[in-house]
Amino acid sequence: MAADFGPALQAATAAAGRQSYPAGTLYLVATPIGNLADITLRALHVLQLADAIACEDTRHTALLLRAYGIAAPASRLLALHQHNEQQAARQVVERLQQGQRVAYVSDAGTPAISDPGAVLVQAVQAAGLRVMPLPGASSIITALCAAGVEGAQHSNGVAGLQGGWVFAGFLPPKGQERQQALQALQQETRPVVLLEAPHRIGALASALALLGERPVTLARELTKQYESITTLPAQALAGWLDEAPERSKGEFVLVVHAAPAAAADEDAISPEARRVLALLLAELPTRSAVRLAAEITGEARNALYAEAIAGKQA
Repeated sequence: MAADFGPALQAATAAAGRQSYPAGTLYLVATPIGNLADITLRALHVLQLADAIACEDTRHTALLLRAYGIAAPASRLLALHQHNEQQAARQVVERLQQGQRVAYVSDAGTPAISDPGAVLVQAVQAAGLRVMPLPGASSIITALCAAGVEGAQHSNGVAGLQGGWVFAGFLPPKGQERQQALQALQQETRPVVLLEAPHRIGALASALALLGERPVTLARELTKQYESITTLPAQALAGWLDEAPERSKGEFVLVVHAAPAAAADEDAISPEARRVLALLLAELPTRSAVRLAAEITGEARNALYAEAIAGKQA
């Protein structure tokens, strides 16, 4: 039975209706990544209020709006996706200049993160117009909070992600670019978030085996009926997927946990290497400085990179 969002629309009007929604503004609206109930009240109100809704896929968004009981005539929807973003962004700017309120939604989650939207935001800002983001669902944040990853220690001793994390998205599918991306991943000491499609998850799992015992959280079909979240050593991922065909179905977010602190201690660099690295960092970008320091001193590149990041955070 389909959910009745009538009460939610009324609640959205009551809770958010008295807030300010200026005309001539682009509203970035996060939509659910699977469970329709994960929409926010402010998002529902803006989707009702907007003069036009730009969207990654008009058919998908029309279905989404109808599920919420929001009018979705074709005249209200504007296609804006990775293949037409430049041209469609100009149309949005023209509408905003006419005083319209335009909402933008991607197919799922928060726009402009791993979906179109960044080019649109740049065009709107370049025209001197306002962008108002409405936070909401994100597969990246959802996977991170369920992975239990630890970065640096907070000053009060509580472990968390204060030391930062890296969003790498989809790795290059093949060739030298993929190999370079995997090498960079091996050297990265912070938690790393990856995305992958079902037809490539097996190949990615096999490639990640080079990380050995480093934990990886595999989050599949987040917020949907067959959601599963599993944490395994990187070298065990491929075998675990092969044990059951259904484990390779759906959309994936992978969280590569931070490198163990013990490994960082073992890779401590010499005082001379630290001095050389500091001199290079003063003149060069981090990766270039690390590469040259490794060539000059013979120290391990991952240890030098960890030292460079720790220095920036100090």
